[in-house]
Amino acid sequence: MPVTHADACLVWPIVAPLATALAAFVLGGRWSTRLGVAVVPIVVAATAVVTWRVWHHGPQTYSLGNWPAPLGIELHADGLSCAMLLMSACIGAVVSVYSVGYFEGSTTASRGQPQKDTGAQFWPLWLMLWSALHALFLSADIFNLYVTLELLTLAAIGLVVLTGTRAAVEAALRYLLAALAGSLLYLAGVALMYGAHGTLDIASLGRSVTADASLQAALLLMMVGLMLKTALFPLHFWLPPAHGSAPAPVSALLSGLVVKGSFYILLRLWFDVFPQEFTRPLTLLPAVLGAAAILWGSMQALVADRLKMLVAYSTVAQLGYLFLVFGLARPGSDTGFAAWSAVVLFALSHACAKGALFLAAGTILHVAGHDRIRDLPAVSRRLPTTFFAIGVASVGLMGLPPTAAFVAKWTLLRVALGGGHIGLAVVIVLGGLLAAAYLFRVLAAAFTQPGVVDTNVSYRKVPRWMEYSTLGLALVSLLLGLASYPVIELLRIGSPWSPPIVQEAAP
Repeated sequence: MPVTHADACLVWPIVAPLATALAAFVLGGRWSTRLGVAVVPIVVAATAVVTWRVWHHGPQTYSLGNWPAPLGIELHADGLSCAMLLMSACIGAVVSVYSVGYFEGSTTASRGQPQKDTGAQFWPLWLMLWSALHALFLSADIFNLYVTLELLTLAAIGLVVLTGTRAAVEAALRYLLAALAGSLLYLAGVALMYGAHGTLDIASLGRSVTADASLQAALLLMMVGLMLKTALFPLHFWLPPAHGSAPAPVSALLSGLVVKGSFYILLRLWFDVFPQEFTRPLTLLPAVLGAAAILWGSMQALVADRLKMLVAYSTVAQLGYLFLVFGLARPGSDTGFAAWSAVVLFALSHACAKGALFLAAGTILHVAGHDRIRDLPAVSRRLPTTFFAIGVASVGLMGLPPTAAFVAKWTLLRVALGGGHIGLAVVIVLGGLLAAAYLFRVLAAAFTQPGVVDTNVSYRKVPRWMEYSTLGLALVSLLLGLASYPVIELLRIGSPWSPPIVQEAAP
């Protein structure tokens, strides 16, 4: 697979939101909202251009300042990078539209609702997070991955405390401590790798890494640090409070995008840098923890009494599916690419469906002032579009046909059975049944119980675009299954199972 040296198109998904974040911070007020919305089509168009170039010309690289690696900083885009960029562009666009109505005119700070002037603080932080996330997906060396991951985490922590409540501050501090610990572990691994090989470039490390005790220690340190940042069970203690107390758009970003950043890095390191003899002894650890996360997170979601907490614990469970890839996908095997691409496809589907559920919970909070599951019947009549979106997103999370989650789970199930991993196969099936159980709790409360409207409750009006944007994101999670073939073909470009990479000039 040839790698072409691209023009500056790789820079625009990073620079556009970054420049807008600075402008929104300086101008403030309503200008921050206007700038935040105006940059959305630019980011979407830039992402589409990068994807088009990779689809037609193969992996792309761009050297900042014309200084190539290892001295300079390079950006690199392949099929995996583009799939993650498209996911970020889609969710970012929907969340931006939703946030205009969510933060407009807010004056309270109770139960996760935004406080006054929160919107002016939200947009610079969100755009900074967007820029950092795109830089992470396009970074070509392990130290720049660390830098972008830190920028991503700091912006996310700032977004968690937007409500100003005591619960939000406590959740943000817990998130901060967990993130710092994960960062130190990852950075220690980076130092060990640089000391052993004198380079930080991912491609160069993939060609030069040899069996060594220090490199095995580096892999273990980086793996634990990234699992902590991804909130894999039992390192998930920071995630439910952070997601449950943050504003709804922030919860959608945390669950749909932020935790995917650290998982993306681990996916890169595992399959692009470290050879199979390094990773084989550790394959059992992430796979077993992933299986445990599916079961434990699902059980917690079954007993949650608030919709946002149910969705937060569901995130813990659904993240477990991602880590099954380390036990099922092996470089050089016939089924390796199938499991690897299925997990990425599941990550895309999960991001859209979970983002839609968090936005729907935010709309309910906005209207009724609560998200108690037992009181949903009184709200469902006022928000038919939102509750229909909940139903559509639930279909995606359960993994029913024709969703992308169904395609991904079916593929993982076939690979697990074909490889003799009966235990993982049982967990995949059981996880789907548990997801149906806790999601049907919400659907049953909303659609089967009589909706008695409490006249003593003052319901707020909700802008229509908040409901329609939520429904649109839910429909993307449903329709992604129909587009699974082109997504998988995109993932083949530059994957660890593609032909060897050679350098060639740009067309």
